[in-house]
Amino acid sequence: MANNTAAGTAIRELTIRGVILGALLTVVFTAANVYLGLRIGLTFATSIPAAVISMAVLRAFSGATIQENNIVQTIASSAGTLSAIVFVLPGLVMVGWWANFPYWESVAVIAVGGVLGVMYSVPLRRALVTGSDLPYPEGVAAAEVLKVGAGVGGEEENRKGLAAVTAGGLLAALYPLLAKMKLAVEEVGGAFKLGGGGSMLFGGLSLALVGVGHLVGIAVGMAMLLGIVISFGFLLPQFTAGGLSAGTDLADFVGTVFRQKIRFIGAGTIGIAAIWTLLRVIGPIIKGITAAIAANSARKGAGIESLALTERDIPIGVVGGTILLAMVPIALLLADFAAGGPVAGALGMSLVASVLYVLVAGIVIASVCGYMAGLIGASNSPISGVGILAALGISLLLLGLFGQGNSESDTKALVAFALFVTAIVFGVATISNDNLQDLKTGQLVGATPWRQQVALVLGVLFGALVIPPILDLLNSTFGFQGAPGAGENALSAPQAALISAIAQGVLGGSLDWNLVGLGAAIGAGVILADELLRKSGKGALPPLAVGMGMYLPTQVTMLVIVGTVLGHFYNRWAARQSAPDLAERMGVLTATGLIVGDSLFNIAYAAIVASTDNPDALAVVDNFPAALPLGVAVFTTIIAYAYWRMRRDGRTA
Repeated sequence: MANNTAAGTAIRELTIRGVILGALLTVVFTAANVYLGLRIGLTFATSIPAAVISMAVLRAFSGATIQENNIVQTIASSAGTLSAIVFVLPGLVMVGWWANFPYWESVAVIAVGGVLGVMYSVPLRRALVTGSDLPYPEGVAAAEVLKVGAGVGGEEENRKGLAAVTAGGLLAALYPLLAKMKLAVEEVGGAFKLGGGGSMLFGGLSLALVGVGHLVGIAVGMAMLLGIVISFGFLLPQFTAGGLSAGTDLADFVGTVFRQKIRFIGAGTIGIAAIWTLLRVIGPIIKGITAAIAANSARKGAGIESLALTERDIPIGVVGGTILLAMVPIALLLADFAAGGPVAGALGMSLVASVLYVLVAGIVIASVCGYMAGLIGASNSPISGVGILAALGISLLLLGLFGQGNSESDTKALVAFALFVTAIVFGVATISNDNLQDLKTGQLVGATPWRQQVALVLGVLFGALVIPPILDLLNSTFGFQGAPGAGENALSAPQAALISAIAQGVLGGSLDWNLVGLGAAIGAGVILADELLRKSGKGALPPLAVGMGMYLPTQVTMLVIVGTVLGHFYNRWAARQSAPDLAERMGVLTATGLIVGDSLFNIAYAAIVASTDNPDALAVVDNFPAALPLGVAVFTTIIAYAYWRMRRDGRTA
């Protein structure tokens, strides 16, 4: 399993011990992510924590390499990201179609979607990683962690780099610890009246978000800010106008309108921006496929050693064959699922249409999710927005085949079938959203692409085996809100509830298409503005980033924007130093540490909550009156200290 990067040189990479460690981390990270995704609708990226743990464990063994550690984080991150399938699959329980999660059927749905995501990402690597200037914040951060751990660079640079990551990590873990102890607030802001209606602005006090913003750049931040202005400055006040009455809680009212209306407009913007993004990257994708075919021919003629390391993907013939072969189990799964419902009455036509939908939608969604991950990172990508679009697509297809006016039982069966297909496509989305981050990390640390792609498949299979029993355990213990028989402590599963409502709205005829259309119109205007800016040479306005700003709650986006501004001014300062590259790297490493610390804390916190079933397990006070001013003061001080430290280390680098 050695990686021959040069004649006579063998480097440990895809090893048995690395695979075993990756599998063990998969169980821990996946369990934590499944629970958090169902409880609060959020998951965390697992690549950086996996890299940190891998380095700590493998250091005890001889011959550990940066490439071997990269394989461990690849396996764990792909499986951890796959846990976002909980944004769809619980919908089958919530609509009353499943009472629990049939093990092998669930495993098959998760695995086949995930493997498709890996295969679709192979040609995308050339288009969106090696041939693109997308920032890939988490991929770059993971690579920096691995490099520092492996001692890449001079001794002094490595010492400063390790200190920067460590300091950033400790700072980032300190604040959420105070927040979970109830000594500091987790967010600031609130709802307020605006015009004839109301709006709301919040900022989630997460140092990881600041770190991500530092890495993604000012253009993304300003585009997201425009999205916030559109949604929270104009749309939300307009849609809440006249709805406020005596006794109405402003925050609840505004939040409900945002979830039920504004997010659909944001999804429409993301949809049109996604189509435009695909059109823009289709050329590089075709070039990537052409290059893969050429590399395959060269491999057959002169052997794999004749190829540059960056060209050593899984052969394109194997990729294409796997994609086509996967359509067979997909068809069998869909046929089995459709038994007894209206789809079974037109099985041949329905299966052909559904399989073609998975095939084509998979290509589109893999490209768009890969681009979004490169733009802002896998953790912050609006993956649930992609799930909405996937559910819309298959629901419209079924509506065209079966029409409206079906009986209640047939409509329920069609909704369940739509969710089942969406789950497969969503598996593609989650994996392609994460895999290109991993492949970016691999590019930066000198990994062999095909070995990393094999590791991605292994991560998918490990995750697919682990997720269903965790879902079953949580379903039997807590249940899901809205599901038959759910108790008062049921998990909210917010994305699954929203995506299920989409399918029911389309097939039941209650969806407000005007909202989606308005979002598409806004997206078209943003695309036009972006093209004019690019042609004038005055910058860019990434349409997908605008859509993210419209769709995502400001708890996620506001601090990312702050990070982009801070990073912009820091990098301008770094460019004036005697060693600008090293000064800039100190900023990257500190920002990486902020992401690391937050991620590791969230893993520990998730384990505590899961074992105690008490989200307030770390609380030491209740209703601490100084939590807001103390939190703002501590958070601001931490950011100020982090950037002071960056400048100090950058000045002396």
